[in-house]
Amino acid sequence: MDNSVLKNIKIFHQLVINSIGVKDMPKYPSVTTTQIQIMEYIISRPKKCALQKEFEKVLGLSRATVSSVLITMEKNGLIKRNIDNNDTRSKKIILTEKALNVFEKSKENINLIEKECLNGISQNDLCIFYKVLKKMKNNLQRKDDKYDETI
Repeated sequence: MDNSVLKNIKIFHQLVINSIGVKDMPKYPSVTTTQIQIMEYIISRPKKCALQKEFEKVLGLSRATVSSVLITMEKNGLIKRNIDNNDTRSKKIILTEKALNVFEKSKENINLIEKECLNGISQNDLCIFYKVLKKMKNNLQRKDDKYDETI
């Protein structure tokens, strides 16, 4: 077994990505995990809409990446862009009915995959996993903070 943490995370990540898509459903476009995260964020908002710059901050993605994802989502009929009444330079991103259907099916798939992933793993092991993962995230965030201070 390869003990490289990052290599194993990458392999696991790819397995999850390959399992999440709804590509087997021809009436829906292929949905990426980033698109699912965007849909989930919009659904969680009180007014069921968001601005592009919010996704950049919440998902930690560049403006260009978010823009590209939103263009694809709009082309596939998953979102609509409406002018923000408070700032005419900004557009509110709103999910379509099609997006809500795709999101529900994707969430079902994600829940099944998560249940499958956790099969045979004790609550104790899961707690240890979360502790280690949190420490690793904190280590990387501190590294980013140090990098920001040098700029």
